[in-house]
Amino acid sequence: MTRINRRRFLAMVLGMPAVATAAMNAPSQTGASDLVETMLARAHVPRHSDELWVLVDDQEATLSVYRGNALLERFAPISLGRSGAKTQRVRGDNVTPLGEFRINRFNYASQWRTFIGIDYPTPPHARMALEKGIYSQSDYDDYFDYYRRNGYPPQNTALGGAIGIHGLGSADPDIHGRYHWTQGCVAVTNEQIDRLAALVGVGTRVVIR
Repeated sequence: MTRINRRRFLAMVLGMPAVATAAMNAPSQTGASDLVETMLARAHVPRHSDELWVLVDDQEATLSVYRGNALLERFAPISLGRSGAKTQRVRGDNVTPLGEFRINRFNYASQWRTFIGIDYPTPPHARMALEKGIYSQSDYDDYFDYYRRNGYPPQNTALGGAIGIHGLGSADPDIHGRYHWTQGCVAVTNEQIDRLAALVGVGTRVVIR
């Protein structure tokens, strides 16, 4: 994919702000993680007054659902990756990725009761991986080629995949209430995932910060 086509693809298909798509193609001058961190600084602002969106707060261990600026639901405590939450994760490190995502799938037959998938790894995560040497230039180009052809990011790269929000299934509620225990996903109780699944849909924005 050419540079101009990649920018156009990101802006139209992924709905990312033009400033972010331009940054994806510009040489980094401030460090590879700055792009996601800059986006997170603005991500808690609703796109419009009626937007339904989800905020996952690592420090507070909460998941909140908003309509614009109005809080509809708050779930706590939630569980994140057993190795914490970071802007950059790699396959198998048990880290929850920080960033701005969109819900892109539901699995109601999951072992975790319901699995609500998000579109990780996003283009900013791919850019960070390139600048940190996790992705080669070929890996980076293959990422965008896959995304363009399939409409969602590849799940089998060095950045891992299959990240989402899910319930406990048959997991121990006591452990859930005391520790972060997932392999990188966001976990809530079975009752909470039922409520969340009834509120959100494909395309709902999810901010993990």
